[in-house]
Amino acid sequence: MQLLPVICLVLSGLLARPLWADPVRIAVASNFTLPMKQLVADYEKTTGNKVSMSFGSSGKFYAQIMNGAPFQVFFSADQAKPQALERANMIVPNSRFTYAIGALALWSAQPGFIDTQLYTLRQGNFRKIALANPKLAPYGAAAAEVLAKLNLVDATRAKWVQGENIAQTYQFVSTGNAELGFVALSQIMSHGNVDRGSSWVVPAELYQPIKQDAVLLNNGAHSPGAQALLAFIRSEQARSVIESYGYQTP
Repeated sequence: MQLLPVICLVLSGLLARPLWADPVRIAVASNFTLPMKQLVADYEKTTGNKVSMSFGSSGKFYAQIMNGAPFQVFFSADQAKPQALERANMIVPNSRFTYAIGALALWSAQPGFIDTQLYTLRQGNFRKIALANPKLAPYGAAAAEVLAKLNLVDATRAKWVQGENIAQTYQFVSTGNAELGFVALSQIMSHGNVDRGSSWVVPAELYQPIKQDAVLLNNGAHSPGAQALLAFIRSEQARSVIESYGYQTP
């Protein structure tokens, strides 16, 4: 066998492999679970590189990162926590950017339970209404703001059941422990459509924009995989996926 074809075959095999073997470790706000799973699947299929995902409360992730958790990239549900990490010199300089602008929806797992005139909400014809803890979760703060603008805080407060994050809030509603609740639109939307239960997409003017920032943490400063993932998130392909779940992109 000639030597040159053998060398070419070996080199082509090496170049087809990822340039980095360890998976990128990312922390992701729970509201972004579904789009991130699709984005990572697309990224891994395209590049062959692996991503290790953890989903949960942005507040908890912030505390873990400040205490040395080995995440390389953080996708927050707000801007405040990435900004705080930036001030604490915990991120790669100039790496913070807004990857999505969230949308809020009032949702019930029961078809027909929520109407466009919000009769059920205004009349209080329910036992429990779920929202994320306004002190901990951006989507909870937005929900409280909406209720305040509708002058329904006092009328509904006794019926509030609060989730630690938006994922737990969604679970309260999906299991029927609360007949309705304020969730992230992305949790009930797929391919541009809400395909289950009944819902009211909250007009954007009723709450402050939920701008969600991502940062490259210091642990990822020398990780080609982390940098490549963030570049992919900013691509047109990724923006199309993000918008299909009801988010806006900058």
